[in-house]
Amino acid sequence: MTPLSDSEKFRFYTGDCLSVLNQMDDECVDCIVTSPPYWGMRSYDNDNDEHEIGNEATFENYQHHLTAVFAEAKRVLKRDGSLWLNLGDRYVDKALLGMPWRVAISLMSDGWIMRNDVIWHQMKGTQSAKDRLRDSYEHVFHFVRSKNYYYDADAIRIKPKLQPVVTDTDIRSSTGVSGKKYRMQIRESHELTEQEKRNAEDALNQVLAEIRSGAVNDFRMTIRGKQRAWHSDNVRISGRAKELAERGFYIMRIHAHGHLPNDVWNIVPEDTWRTDSHCAVYPEALLRIPILATCPENGIVLDPFIGTGTTVAAALKLGRRGVGIDLSPHYIRISQERVANIGTMFV
Repeated sequence: MTPLSDSEKFRFYTGDCLSVLNQMDDECVDCIVTSPPYWGMRSYDNDNDEHEIGNEATFENYQHHLTAVFAEAKRVLKRDGSLWLNLGDRYVDKALLGMPWRVAISLMSDGWIMRNDVIWHQMKGTQSAKDRLRDSYEHVFHFVRSKNYYYDADAIRIKPKLQPVVTDTDIRSSTGVSGKKYRMQIRESHELTEQEKRNAEDALNQVLAEIRSGAVNDFRMTIRGKQRAWHSDNVRISGRAKELAERGFYIMRIHAHGHLPNDVWNIVPEDTWRTDSHCAVYPEALLRIPILATCPENGIVLDPFIGTGTTVAAALKLGRRGVGIDLSPHYIRISQERVANIGTMFV
């Protein structure tokens, strides 16, 4: 079946996610963003306990069930689609299980390609034990089906706060780099050949011209014998070290259209929409980057564990469509009430 008709903005399905996914067509959704129930952490008072993921007798069974669900989810996901999976951990008999990574490694063994392990720093944290540190983060894994996948980097770039300084007599980057120091180091170098010096000055002039035109906001130059390669000097494992050895220099540019976010997200877990009784809601802010970056406009975002509708609500507000599945009729009703007006507000 097709999860949404062309005229629909959203739809919710009541039932266990594996059974509902089994009925969906191949490659019919653009993106999956979800946070399954964590193992042994909560009970959602469903009548269909035998289908309720998270209440398995062992964490091995939980891992097996989630792997099966996401194998079916991979079938309904488009070839260029993405899966974003939020999972938390837990302690048993004082031992941290590493549950997110157990599931993640199982999915990789099942053919998923992991692109990022995002750390969701929740800013706050609980302290229920006296002999270990506070819990303050969870994982958000980004998986894809293939190496060629949809990714709109420009939609999530962070714009530079400072702008380049350009006058008739001076060109400086947003952090005050003029290139004069680099030019002197090039000319005085005993490490560079004459040809390498000419090439390095030409490259420096080029990046300064890009600053003048507004294409580049800032830059750093590394010159053989003056600065060391970032991360490693081993040419076998560092492309920058190889470039430094072969060319004598390299330039790192920060483009004026911004840079991509890093993989630590500081987001408070509490959502602004909390009139429900659900005790495990992730915030809409957590979904902004996944949806904008990996789902095209008007594309379909699927959440197989929709809960109170957060993923669908976020998708609609960001100009996408949403499909949610949940075992609980109670939470499906809450989700429908939550997004009832959003579907027309953001057409």
